[in-house]
Amino acid sequence: MSKLRILVSLTTNDNDYQIEQAESAENSARKLNVDLQIVYADNDAINQSTQILKAVQAPPAVRPHAVVFEPVGGTALPQVARAASAAGIGWAILNREAPYVAELRKASTVPIFSLSSDHLEIGRIQGRQFAAILPKGGAVLYIQGPTENSAAKERTAGMQQTKPANIQVTLLKAQWTEESSQKSVRSWLKLSTSQRAAIDIVAAQDDSMAVGARKAFQELPELDRERWMRLPFLGCDGLPKTGQAWVRSGILTATVFVPPNAGQAIEMIIDALNKKKPLPETALTVPTSIPDLTELKKQ
Repeated sequence: MSKLRILVSLTTNDNDYQIEQAESAENSARKLNVDLQIVYADNDAINQSTQILKAVQAPPAVRPHAVVFEPVGGTALPQVARAASAAGIGWAILNREAPYVAELRKASTVPIFSLSSDHLEIGRIQGRQFAAILPKGGAVLYIQGPTENSAAKERTAGMQQTKPANIQVTLLKAQWTEESSQKSVRSWLKLSTSQRAAIDIVAAQDDSMAVGARKAFQELPELDRERWMRLPFLGCDGLPKTGQAWVRSGILTATVFVPPNAGQAIEMIIDALNKKKPLPETALTVPTSIPDLTELKKQ
């Protein structure tokens, strides 16, 4: 068999987790001698659909044997998935479950599955972190990812499950990037209600968004800036070079480590194609709190 070709489609190259996803894919591709192509959708679902469909419809000699992708929009591109399956191209969805996976698996011999971070548990961990930091209750300014994104919705739902009732949450929206979070917080700070808000924690569903929030507060006049910058800032993804480093340096008080899974998806595809190893319809990675919750309670 010729060298296997895999296309990896990621949401953006302006996000620490997506950058780590790319590195994870590259490491696995090198290890497994796979011909890898990575494309970025620039947070545009139509652009992502067009990029992948172009690869799926390429001549057989150059089109990928499998597509690994992290969806931008609210759907996981069901029509493109059906086109890939019909062309005998494997299909792996990252960090999203899709109803069509079960249907396509019944009619296809190529690997089709989803591999996701456990977004509900990620949110539950953040809720427990709030409880550890605010044992007597308080208020959290919480920056969520895009409304239509199921990962963002699940992280919020998980957080609501575990946060104590005496902790109130003010919800803002951003687009998984530092810049979008900075803009969202800037807009919130212009509201009269923000001036009266007694916030005890600033938390985001992504480390880069937490840093973006910090930058918005750093733009304030000195007295206001000092008040906000004394607060704990919490993020999510916890990658070694960013989130974990920011916790060590004090930029963040805590994060949630979410293992990158693009490389794992490639390894699962190769096992299925070369070793005929059966794959589950859905697999989950396991997130962890950084620092540990018991350590966080002591701070």
